[in-house]
Amino acid sequence: MAVKYPAGVSQPSYAQRRKQQLRQEILDAAFDVFAERGYHDAGVADIAARVGIGHSTFYRHFESKRDILEQVITTLITRAASALNADNAPDAATTLPEYRAQVQRIAEALDEIASDLRVVRILLIEASGVDADLQQRVFGLFDFAINATAAYFNNGRDRGYLRADLDTTATAHAVVGMILGTAILGLKPDIDTNTRRLLIQAAVRLMFDGLVD
Repeated sequence: MAVKYPAGVSQPSYAQRRKQQLRQEILDAAFDVFAERGYHDAGVADIAARVGIGHSTFYRHFESKRDILEQVITTLITRAASALNADNAPDAATTLPEYRAQVQRIAEALDEIASDLRVVRILLIEASGVDADLQQRVFGLFDFAINATAAYFNNGRDRGYLRADLDTTATAHAVVGMILGTAILGLKPDIDTNTRRLLIQAAVRLMFDGLVD
């Protein structure tokens, strides 16, 4: 069935679709090459060869291999922000069951983002060591996650789901640290899909039920 576009929105031309497709192919190839060789040892020639294109074609889509890292971070911010819209907005939950279900959905959405181990490796291991500007972009992504998490904790505290004396900012730092740690653990070869699911459930239980019987 043909895709119907909204009124006033024209269908992309074949050239535009092919350009978008090739750009994504370059990104995917770069992820693979960075994961295999490391960012510093990988070259534009390696990425271009993986896709089967020349240098000039690569540079029509990206300024450099560093530009690809910028795109990765921008994409992650966009995907994370979209996971926090609508039913997952900070003030969307109005009852404790809704709040708990919301936390579960968000945890699953973030895990889906982190399931691409190439992205995890590039973001948490490679990108911060490239230069100071890119390091600040990575830290900016972490700050976004912390501020968003604190907003959810504020809503839970204000509605009485969480402790009234909860330091939402400090707790948000701790939770984001746990998420990043879990993402890094995902690089281990023995962490499979079922183990990741159990980690999510454990994190949600820890948040709501704690460790003390």
